[in-house]
Amino acid sequence: MNTEQFQRLLEQEGFPEPVEVEQAPNSQLSNHEHLFEVRALVIQGSIDITIHGKSRAYQAGDVFELGFKEVHSESYGPEGVKYLASRKQ
Repeated sequence: MNTEQFQRLLEQEGFPEPVEVEQAPNSQLSNHEHLFEVRALVIQGSIDITIHGKSRAYQAGDVFELGFKEVHSESYGPEGVKYLASRKQ
């Protein structure tokens, strides 16, 4: 998916303008949750997200979703990751 398609998806689903997020290479965040839903488009690098013991890898062009207060962990590839994230309360 490209950024224009992602913007249209966000509008259709009632999500606000996304912000750019960047994480350092080979780093990680242990289990945590957010007080909002997330829709995000990976634009560079890679991110692995683990939910309920199941990990999934996302690369540039992939969209990932996290539910309200969904406990998850994240790890970032050797290039780190940059993504556009929209957060809906």
